[in-house]
This record gives sequence, structure tokens and C-alpha cells, in this order.
Amino acid sequence: MTKRIALVTGGTGGIGSAICQSLAQQGFQVVAGYNSGGNHEKAKAWQEEMLQKGLEMGIAYGDVTKYESCERCIREIEETYGETVSVLVNNAGITRDGQFKKMSWEQWNEVLTANLDSMFHMTRLVINPMIEKGWGRIINISSVNAQKGQFGQTNYSAAKAGIHGFTKALAQEVASKGVTVNTVSPGYVLTPMVEKIAPEVLDKIKSGIPVGRLGTPEEIGHVVSFLCDDFSGYITGSNLAINGGQHMF
Repeated sequence: MTKRIALVTGGTGGIGSAICQSLAQQGFQVVAGYNSGGNHEKAKAWQEEMLQKGLEMGIAYGDVTKYESCERCIREIEETYGETVSVLVNNAGITRDGQFKKMSWEQWNEVLTANLDSMFHMTRLVINPMIEKGWGRIINISSVNAQKGQFGQTNYSAAKAGIHGFTKALAQEVASKGVTVNTVSPGYVLTPMVEKIAPEVLDKIKSGIPVGRLGTPEEIGHVVSFLCDDFSGYITGSNLAINGGQHMF
């Protein structure tokens, strides 16, 4: 039986990498989408690192802010594996933080384009084949800051809040077609980038999290792979908050 293809945008980053590994262990043929400013060698090095762990991952370049680039990315995957994408994890995103009174149009537009428009680009290209096959999983990665807001992140919070609106509407359109659409909203997660934050700042963050620690990328990966299971077909339009109790609703 041909393996189902799972595409994870931003798949070579901290959380993306954990999602890729979890899906691969679940039996999917995983493809990590990457941009990395066009740094193909960096993506190949990540692919080799995964191979050393016994995980054979594909990689596919694509700028999620540009529809044409996403088209080429999807076409390359389909030509390489002879199969359409069955699982899409919209994980790619950026931040351009700053108080709104000083925020430039560029800061606003870059974040909305990378975090929200990107979901249209990638999802639009895979949704019809999923409907035709009668099976598909779309998981959109949002954030705790979409739910509670965050000082200096009006652009990011707005974009990430829009993600769940997208999830709920699309979930209703494709529910009867065997395709589920869900949101995962992580809180603070101990990625390599977060590890570089000054210890006193990290301690302050932890003090506001009831479980007393940051999340791990592997915990996010586990939840994403759970939503991709055949037994999760009755879960759609949901938002799974993984934030250690930092925000409850």
C-alpha cells in the first residue's frame, strides 16, 4: 500500500521538525516544506540529520507567501511520489513584533501574508484531491496569543486568530467528504530559538504557566499526529490548546 503523503510547512524548524518526526513514526511519507531564505543546503543537512535517526524525510522548497511558488512545491511532491498530499500541516509563520502605535505597514503585511495568506495558498492546492479521495487531514498551527492577545503582537495575534476562523469555516465545507480541519494552539515551547532567551526572562515566563514549565516540540508533534489518525475522523473544527494552563477558556 502506498504511504499517505504528509506535508509540513516550516518543517525544518523546531516545532516543525518535531511534527515531521511524529508523523513519520506514525507511518506517513513526510515531506518538510522549507524556505529558509533559499538556503537549500541547510534543508539538506536537516534531511541528513533525520536520516541518521532512521527517518527518511522528503524536503520541498516553497515560499508560502507566493501562490506560484506553492504550486511548484506541490507539483514537485506529486511528481516525486506519484501521489497527492493527504495531510497538510500549515506550520510556517513569522513574527515582526512592535507596539501598534509604531508598527509599519510592512510589519503588518509581512506577518499577515506569511501566517494567514499562506494557509490559503497551500490549502487551496491540496483540498480538491483530498475531497476526491474521500480522506484528508488539515492541521493549522495557531498560538496561545491568538486566544489571549499579546502586547506588541497585534499583527501576529490577528493573523493567528484568523487561522481558527479559517479552520471552522472550511471544516464545515468538507466534513461530509472525509476531510477534517483542526487548529492546534501552542503556548510557549522550548525550541532552539527560545532556549537562547535570557534565563531570567524564561523564569518569568514559566512563573505564569500553571504547570511550571515550557512545552516541548515533541508534545506539539504528538497532538498533530493524533489528529491525523484514522480514529480522529470525528474531530473537526476544533482548537486544541497546548499551553500548560497559561490560558483557559
